[in-house]
Amino acid sequence: MALIKHLPQDSALQRELHGEAAGWSVTDHLLAATVDHLAVSNWMFMCVNSGEDGDQPDPPKPVPRPGLRDGDEEEGTDAHENGGSAGGEESATVSPQALARFFG
Repeated sequence: MALIKHLPQDSALQRELHGEAAGWSVTDHLLAATVDHLAVSNWMFMCVNSGEDGDQPDPPKPVPRPGLRDGDEEEGTDAHENGGSAGGEESATVSPQALARFFG
């Protein structure tokens, strides 16, 4: 059991249990979040400096994360725009899924 518990993240067992998410390390998630934040920053810069009010560029698409469907990413965007939660109120606990949506 000790051998199985300490297998590397990219082992065949981890891939079987967790799918594509097993190949993503914390560094990979942080890099994807960095890319997303830079894309949003560039998009906001273009919106502010475009000069034309009616012709705004489309917002950038986030880097796909393992384990998230397209609808999950959209929910995260809506929750972020509403002040942190989908209903508008703040929750005391933050789930790993909420963190993943916030950072990407």
